[in-house]
Amino acid sequence: MNEEEKNQSEDSNLDLQAILKKSDQQTQFPTVPLDEFVPPTYEEWKQACITLLKGAPFDKKMYTKTYEGITFEPMYTRAMTENILPKASFPGMDDFMRGARVNGYINQPWGIAQSCDESLPRENNKLLKHEVDRGSTIYNIHLDNATILNQDAQHAAKVGDEGCSITTIDDMYQLLDGLDLKKYGLYIYAGASSLPMLSMTAAALKAAGRPVKMLKGFIGANPLGQLLESGELYTSLDELYDEMYACAVWAGKNTPQLRTIMVRSDVFSRGGANDVQEIAYTLSMAVSYLRALLERGLTIKQASGQLFFGFSMGANFFMQIAKLRAVRPIWARIVKAFGGDEIDQRMHIHARPALFFKTVYDPYVNMLRNTTEIFSGVVGGVDSYENAPFDEPIRKGDEFSRRIARNVQIILQEEFGMLKPIDPAGGSWAVESLTKEIKEKIWHEFQAVEEKGGFLKAAQASYLQEEIGKILQARFKNSEYRKDRIVGNNMYPNLTEELIDKRSEDADELKKQRMNDIGAYLSDIDGIFEQECISKITTADWNELTETVIEAIKTGATIGEIRKTLNTRQQKNSAVRSTVEAILPHRWSEHYEALRMITEKYVAEKNDNAKIFLANMGPIPQHKARAEFSTSFLQVGGFEVLSNNGFKTIDESVEAAQKSGADAVVICSTDKTYPDIVPELAPKLRKALPKAVIYLAGAAPKDLETVYHEAGVDDFISVKANCYKILQFLQRKKGMID
Repeated sequence: MNEEEKNQSEDSNLDLQAILKKSDQQTQFPTVPLDEFVPPTYEEWKQACITLLKGAPFDKKMYTKTYEGITFEPMYTRAMTENILPKASFPGMDDFMRGARVNGYINQPWGIAQSCDESLPRENNKLLKHEVDRGSTIYNIHLDNATILNQDAQHAAKVGDEGCSITTIDDMYQLLDGLDLKKYGLYIYAGASSLPMLSMTAAALKAAGRPVKMLKGFIGANPLGQLLESGELYTSLDELYDEMYACAVWAGKNTPQLRTIMVRSDVFSRGGANDVQEIAYTLSMAVSYLRALLERGLTIKQASGQLFFGFSMGANFFMQIAKLRAVRPIWARIVKAFGGDEIDQRMHIHARPALFFKTVYDPYVNMLRNTTEIFSGVVGGVDSYENAPFDEPIRKGDEFSRRIARNVQIILQEEFGMLKPIDPAGGSWAVESLTKEIKEKIWHEFQAVEEKGGFLKAAQASYLQEEIGKILQARFKNSEYRKDRIVGNNMYPNLTEELIDKRSEDADELKKQRMNDIGAYLSDIDGIFEQECISKITTADWNELTETVIEAIKTGATIGEIRKTLNTRQQKNSAVRSTVEAILPHRWSEHYEALRMITEKYVAEKNDNAKIFLANMGPIPQHKARAEFSTSFLQVGGFEVLSNNGFKTIDESVEAAQKSGADAVVICSTDKTYPDIVPELAPKLRKALPKAVIYLAGAAPKDLETVYHEAGVDDFISVKANCYKILQFLQRKKGMID
């Protein structure tokens, strides 16, 4: 335990003792009469619901099934949860279910870690300072893909995509220049190995005469996550575990408040995983890291002290709270099994919104999605949070989108009073029930991976990929039928919307600038001395490797040269590189977005669109509901829907439909009038528009489906219809797609 954690622990224990002592001394409480309220029984409440449902089945309407295999009850009561309420458990104690700290956020608010992703080091340095000036409390640096892959910018295919480009110690000096690292934590996700980036950071600070001991936060590696993300790694896992060990040893001696492993769940979340899978597989990765470090000689205290966890907050509000409350006791149980004490069992959690649930169309709704997700994270008990800009699926954030993202956290802390309650979900009948259920399911899935030989073997057998793939397909299917409502995409589309400008960077100019900057730096170094220092890396003892790499970087070695040299150690040991089936990133709205873009491209090129005529029969009250539903249904595809106030006669409707030249017609009226209208109207529409598709709004009774089909109806538009398939069919018929 470092000095800061020790002091916090002592202060927390004193505070807790005072609270418990005061609680024990209070024996008299005011009487609160509730005579005016007559508490209803569960059966009375259920009967009232059945009455309001007006015939709709209670069991179908009032129970919600989740992707985790958990069914939400329509109402939770104390009687249902009496045995699981945490009556003798306190926050910051026992298994940490009720929170990692005794005082919650009262003495130490959760860290506001807004990601900074400007491409150039100097520009990102300005952004880091700006974020802290505006309320962030952590320097959260997002690296570009080339840096994460340890590729020098001048040799990389792309520079600055999604983050900051770092190649030399000069880049890192510019990035860290003037940052108050003693006051604010530093977060850097480093990819498969933290050794090059940790060494680059330490070298830059040492060269500037700044102490490295002040560093806190993480410069974290996640090799198994990177393996699943790309399917392969730039070196073997054994080599990466050795580098992980080297970083842990160095950090334990030199930066006791800095962690070097970031166990991120992004690859699972972006693949469409449910919350049970996300947590179970992330824990399995963490256990793999513990085992690797213990095999190399670290103690459980040293190994567990290097881990930081990163989770994604998804769309199901209560499930996110429950999963955070569930994961802490499971991790405590795991570390205890390895011999770790209570301090070792404490979990450090960083969280961010799940990108899977963000959309390109109607992106401002992402602000609302992000807000509920951060709220659930705070209630669940995160240590820090990175709230993504609403335009994250489209581009890097700008001043406006970053400000909105940051201010949500500040408002929750300073105006909503979220720093005051300790375990605000504690005692909630619903949350306590969900916590118990999801904890059991996470543990079961974690054990399933262990039974397959651990994380790597399960991944090599494609178990993880297949299980997540099943959930992904279930999500896509539910979105096709609009059971999962994606506002602005498969529901309530805004046809006047113009897509946000991607504001793409000039890749060629950026690459040119980086090459010039790097070239200018490298032209002034002693190449012979640099190569002498680099060569020492191949023979350095693992306990001294990090310091050797630091010295090589100080002489001018680039991140690419460091990686190339480190890989020669693997070649000497003849280590085999692991490969697995990659888990590809997705978003729940991607199919609808692609559909809409096809229509918009066709309209722009052909100055034409799929026209849908609504054959609204009878007065407005008769057809209005079905006409509005059909309009929203078809506008999801970006089609032109031709509406009207209704027709008194069938012939009037047919004449108007023929004049419209529509590609499809939707008959809109009521179930009661359809048996009289459809048999006459459908054949006439078929004759007037022989190439048009004819739909009937609403799901026909089984005994009338054949009758309507024989009359000329091709399909039905209703809540039971596959919206995506119907829209795709109309695009194909129009010639928008092959």
